[in-house]
Amino acid sequence: MNKTILVLNAGSSSLKFALYQTTHESISMICRGKIEIGDHASSRFHVKDSRGELLWQQTLHIAHHENAIEVLLQWLETRTDKRQPMAVGHRVVHGGMLFDRPVLIDEQVITRLLQLVPLAPLHQPDSLAGISALRRLRPDLPQVACFDTCFHRTMPDEEQIYALPGHLIDQGIRRYGFHGLSYEYIAHILPDHLGDRATGRIVVAHLGNGASLCALQQGKSIATTMGFTPLEGLPMGTRCGNLDPAVLLYLTREQHMNHDTLTDLLHRHAGLLGVSGISADMRTLLASNDPAAKQAVDLFVWQVCRQLGAMVAVLEGIDGLVFTAGIGEHASQIRARICARLKWLSIELDDSANQANATRISTADSHTPVLVLPTDEEIIIARHTLRLIAA
Repeated sequence: MNKTILVLNAGSSSLKFALYQTTHESISMICRGKIEIGDHASSRFHVKDSRGELLWQQTLHIAHHENAIEVLLQWLETRTDKRQPMAVGHRVVHGGMLFDRPVLIDEQVITRLLQLVPLAPLHQPDSLAGISALRRLRPDLPQVACFDTCFHRTMPDEEQIYALPGHLIDQGIRRYGFHGLSYEYIAHILPDHLGDRATGRIVVAHLGNGASLCALQQGKSIATTMGFTPLEGLPMGTRCGNLDPAVLLYLTREQHMNHDTLTDLLHRHAGLLGVSGISADMRTLLASNDPAAKQAVDLFVWQVCRQLGAMVAVLEGIDGLVFTAGIGEHASQIRARICARLKWLSIELDDSANQANATRISTADSHTPVLVLPTDEEIIIARHTLRLIAA
C-alpha cells in the first residue's frame, strides 16, 4: 500500500520538495530535491537521497510551477518504484489570523489564502501557484497547507500588536512572525538535548539568508523578531530588517521611489548585500578583506546580539541558546563572535566544539548551554500532513 507523503515548498524561482515513507511508528525521508523555474533556456532538476548523495540530475526547460510539478510527478512515477504520493503538504508562508493550525485544502481554504496575498505579496502567490497546479494535475490528491505563522499564535497580545489605531490592527496589520515550522521542529527535539530544561527560557537563532530569533517558554513562542512580514527584525541576506518607517517616507518624497522600487530595494538589494555591495552570502563576506564586507558582518553580529537581548528581557532570563539554519549551523566564526558578546549571560564557548560544529558548543562550566541543531521544516510538514490525512 502506498504510504508516501510529498512535501512542496514553492518559490518564485524554484520548487523544493521532499518525499517521505510513512509507517504507524515513524516517518523517514526517501529523497529531496529542487527544480529551478524561470524563462531561461535551461533549468536544473536534481534529487538527493536521505544521505545527501546525488540520485538524479537533469537540465531542462521549466517555465512555470505547473510544468515543474508535472516533471516531478513523472519522475516519481518512473524513479521511485512508481510511488505516487498519497498526500501533499505545502509550506505556506502566511496564515494571517485566519489559520492557527495546518488545514486540508479545499475551495474555501484557497479563497482565504487568496485574501492573504496582500500580507505576503512576494511569497503567498508562489505557494498558491503550486497548490493550484497540483489541483489541476491531480484533483483527487489530498493537499495540506502548513503555515510559517501558526507557531507564533501563542504570543501575547503585547507582542502581536503595533502601536497603531485599532481599526488598522483589526484589518490584519499586526505582528505575525515567521520561520514557525523551523521553530516548531527545534522545540520538538529540544527535550532530547536539554531534558527538563527544554521547557524553560530558550532563545532560538534561525540564522540564514532569512534570519530571525524566537523566545520559547514551555516550548511555545512568546516573542520573535519578524513581524507583519519577513522584512522586520534582523538584517538578512538581501532584506533590510528593522528600519525607521520615516526612511520610506523620505525615499518616496525625496527620491521619488514608487511602491515597486521600494519593494525591490527592501527585499532584494538591502541586508548583507546592500551594506557590503559584494554578496548576500555570509561565506563570501567572511572570506573577503574588503572593509565593506567586514562592515556587513559586524552589523549582522551587532544586531543579533542587540535583538537577542530583547528576547532575554521578555523571557526574564535564559536557560539555553540554540543556533540553527545555514549560518547558525555552519558559520562557527559568527557563533563565536555572538557568544563573545553574550558573556553577561554566563555563556562560555568551547572553541574546539564550536569549530567542529558540534551539537553542544558551550563548556561544561557554562551556566547557559549553547547548542547547534540542524532544523528540518519538511518533516514537520510531513507529520502534519499525515496526521490530517489519518484524521
